[in-house]
Amino acid sequence: MASAGSAASAYFQRASLLWMAVITLSMGFFAWTVFWPTKVPYEHLGPLGSFVQYLVKNHYSTLFNGFWVAWLIHVAEAAYSLRLCSAKGITDSGARRHWVLQTFLFGIASLSLLIAYKPVKKRR
Repeated sequence: MASAGSAASAYFQRASLLWMAVITLSMGFFAWTVFWPTKVPYEHLGPLGSFVQYLVKNHYSTLFNGFWVAWLIHVAEAAYSLRLCSAKGITDSGARRHWVLQTFLFGIASLSLLIAYKPVKKRR
């Protein structure tokens, strides 16, 4: 039987599939508008298409920089998740690797789960 300490050291919880899909599609669309703006079918996207087309035409440098800032934020969240793993007693390298990778890819959807985790206090 595994002890509470070993369960805490290997703690990992997958983010919600809904949030994973939303973040993947959003970042994918963001990349599409930044790197291939002429290939986006703006007219088929309704008000979102009009808004994004306006941003591409009038504020492209802000979009471009915003894309890289978004990834920089994901990198910072992933680094913070590694620190949180240490602070919460998650010592298993596989679990830590999963937290860092998941947080890098899905940001706050993953990080919020790790922040909410309350490890069981060890009894003396």
